[in-house]
Amino acid sequence: MAREGLTRLTGQAGGPECDDDDCPNVYRTKSGSFVIQGDVSEAFTAPAGEALVEIPEHVLREAVRALGW
Repeated sequence: MAREGLTRLTGQAGGPECDDDDCPNVYRTKSGSFVIQGDVSEAFTAPAGEALVEIPEHVLREAVRALGW
C-alpha cells in the first residue's frame, strides 16, 4: 500500500523483519514530522483525537540509523 508523502524509515523490503505493512514502522513526512505504525497500547486513555501505539526499541534505532543521527 502506497503512503503518499511519507518516507518509510524502517522495515524496508528485504530486511530481516517487518517486510510487510502489518508490523511496527516509522515514517517521515514531507514536513519533517514522524508517523508511527505499531500495536495499539492501552497504557492510558489518550485524549480525543489521539492514540497510543507501542513500538519496539529496535524499530526506533533503525529509524535513527536511516536518518543518519
